[in-house]
Amino acid sequence: MEDVGKEMKRTMESHNLKQQYQAILKSIYADKDVKEFLKINQNKLDKNAVEKSASKLYEFVNEKKKLLNGHGNFAKGYQPTLILNDHLIDVSYQPTKDHLNLERQKKLAKNFKTVGMTAGIKNVNLDDYDQTADRAVALEASIDFIQAYETNPKSFHKALYLYGPFGVGKTYLLAAVAHRLSDDGFQTLLLHFPSFAVDIKNAINNNQVADKLNNVKKVPVLIIDDIGADAMSTWIRDDILGVILEYRMQHELPTFFSSNFSMEQLEQEHLSTTSRGDIEPLKAKRLMERIKFLARPIQVSGRNRRNN
Repeated sequence: MEDVGKEMKRTMESHNLKQQYQAILKSIYADKDVKEFLKINQNKLDKNAVEKSASKLYEFVNEKKKLLNGHGNFAKGYQPTLILNDHLIDVSYQPTKDHLNLERQKKLAKNFKTVGMTAGIKNVNLDDYDQTADRAVALEASIDFIQAYETNPKSFHKALYLYGPFGVGKTYLLAAVAHRLSDDGFQTLLLHFPSFAVDIKNAINNNQVADKLNNVKKVPVLIIDDIGADAMSTWIRDDILGVILEYRMQHELPTFFSSNFSMEQLEQEHLSTTSRGDIEPLKAKRLMERIKFLARPIQVSGRNRRNN
């Protein structure tokens, strides 16, 4: 097949368009990206590569101008890039930053689900987490979990039980973990447990309890936020939380927790006492055995960042 660049040149000359052709070539060679590409690859190009690849260079410059002028090009969301192809010049189309961000947001929306959380919680990330000495252990453990889980997601990985006072960054860190996992293609659910308890009660009238419960039970990575914040009814504790924890323990599914209580406090001061005031230590101990199987406790301390 005859070279496209030569054919274009001959056609333009036959129509007395040589002057226009030269003007086009001049504008092509004046493009800073073209000049940089030719300079970097001068020892790798065929000696007649520029002439042979004139049509490709024109395509590159023309499509790039369209994008700069806000008109878009035939490959929406992609931008032209010059590449080497058998010692000649070719054009490849790579996704733009905006396109990559859009795809990332779509993936995040699909993989990162929340219940009872603010919309902005999906925007937090590990890079923005304040790495103080008080929070270093929790941050390091979170990063270790992500690396281990993403390397071998089919194996059981013990998650984290972050506890400490208000405003020290427990929820933020767990949301950042969820963001990273979701961004890397793993489904996560971050639920505020007191809000979820209300949702599940309201679902009784619509016969949606089973569906909501299954969604929480079976999600690959679950984060239960603020457990112990509100008193639980016997039904929520045993038939909702207990069922979730039992299923996830049996199927070895990673389950994170955040709480103002240590594990011992959660068992003795919260789970053992129902909203009616009944004291049931054995049931509390049974639940704690499942929590301890699923996660290891890490204390998070420091200043209250909510007051800043």
